[in-house]
Amino acid sequence: MYLLGIGIVLLALKYLEIGAVAEWSWWWVLSPFALAVAWWAWADWSGYTKRKAMERESTRKQARIDKSREALGMAPKKRRR
Repeated sequence: MYLLGIGIVLLALKYLEIGAVAEWSWWWVLSPFALAVAWWAWADWSGYTKRKAMERESTRKQARIDKSREALGMAPKKRRR
């Protein structure tokens, strides 16, 4: 997401001809978009995206369980590591 933001800022600076970016080649200005596409392709291919989604779901599920136990007056169990 950071690469996309950087790309948008550089694109705006190039289009509006502001600062040193106005003199840069279009290849340099558009390169963050290519890097973002490469990152997303790698993240999907390697399973990184799915793994992070599963971790978020697991964390939310455990928080719901702990909240329910607390509402029932039961202490939440400590996870062993």
